[in-house]
Amino acid sequence: MRGLPWFAKVYLVAVIGAALGLLGHGVVSGRFAPLDWSTLLVLALLFLVCESMPTLLSVRQAAVSVSFSAALAAVVLLGADGAALVGMTAMLSVHPGLSPVKRLFNGSQFAICGYAAGGVYQWLGGTPHVPDVAGFDDLILPFAGAAAVFVPLNFALIAVILVATGQADQVPLRGLAQFMVSYLGYATFGLLIAGLWATVSSISAVLVLIPLFVARWAFGQYLAQQRSYDATIAALCQAVETKDYYTRGHCTRVSQASGMIAEEIGMGPERLRAIRYAGMLHDVGKLGVPTKVLQKEGPLTEEEFAAIQLHPMRGLEIVRGIDFLDEAFAGIMHHHERVDGKGYPMGLAGDEIPEFARIIAVADAFDAMTSDRSYRNARPIEVATAELRKGAGTQFDPVMVSAFVKALERDGWEPPRKVVPPPADDAETTIKDHDDPTMPIQVVAER
Repeated sequence: MRGLPWFAKVYLVAVIGAALGLLGHGVVSGRFAPLDWSTLLVLALLFLVCESMPTLLSVRQAAVSVSFSAALAAVVLLGADGAALVGMTAMLSVHPGLSPVKRLFNGSQFAICGYAAGGVYQWLGGTPHVPDVAGFDDLILPFAGAAAVFVPLNFALIAVILVATGQADQVPLRGLAQFMVSYLGYATFGLLIAGLWATVSSISAVLVLIPLFVARWAFGQYLAQQRSYDATIAALCQAVETKDYYTRGHCTRVSQASGMIAEEIGMGPERLRAIRYAGMLHDVGKLGVPTKVLQKEGPLTEEEFAAIQLHPMRGLEIVRGIDFLDEAFAGIMHHHERVDGKGYPMGLAGDEIPEFARIIAVADAFDAMTSDRSYRNARPIEVATAELRKGAGTQFDPVMVSAFVKALERDGWEPPRKVVPPPADDAETTIKDHDDPTMPIQVVAER
């Protein structure tokens, strides 16, 4: 506990103390004596196996396990005290990297959740026992109430310690509803274990263990797939950004800003992921533009400007075969269209422009204005947002501008680090930026 904030220490002591108090009271009052210890042992082992093999999530240092299904089965078969004992076995997890305090906290919060769920189960008319087939229907409502307490309480206890230790970014507030529904779905495995117990006794734990591990495998495969997608996107972005020293990190920031807008207008999780990919890859077509054109100082010829105007189409050609990008293709192809129809490559106007493209256009211009360039320093956020508002209705979609300004006011924005100009011999730079609405590219007619 050394190095933790004082509130985190107090909270840890309170949670651990409450759990030990519950268990101590159970021992003193003799409530543990009537428990079926063979059932308790099987459920505790099932809980421990699942808890020792969690699946890592894309959230930093976060993992998910379906061990709580065993604790909820204990609610039905053993009651609140048995569920608390099963939950406390989390402290014996063989998962590496857990300190003694973490183990004790994990066991304590599961014990508290199990005890609370058991209390609700009995309050709703459930009786702790091995259910028979005829009376199985009577278990559904009490079990649903127990699960509805266990899952949110488990989330809340963990969320508080994450916030108290400065890890609030790991609390998935945006996807909370989906997160809860997913966990409640896996909670039904607990009811399945209890229902099978009447016919096959402890073998039910083994039967349910198989789908539990299939679920774990599916979680792992999904995560591996997402990591593969992210690695593909990152590699393409790195290739693009090597062309210009000053635009490094631009793709990541456009992806972040695009996600902020998408969240503000209420996009669902799948489209939100796609818009972030589109933001990352919006300039991938620069790989098809000659470097000497991108880095040319001074005005461009009409032919050179035409080459730059083709980069959205080049981008589509490059990523066309990547199936998982889905709707991101439209964002990559049309992010330089303008609401007034004066953009490129197709001169679309208003609602003809795909939604993804209208989002990326705002995010792209904002990052260009708030980043250092060789020809000017980064503009303040206030200046950039004023420029976005100025261009709303002509260059930008007013809805997207408004959504982005609201998201900025709520979440803030961390400007990129100051760029230290590279030595002249090490990198070339450009004196204009086709993404910056305040510094339009100059084009001269060819003779």
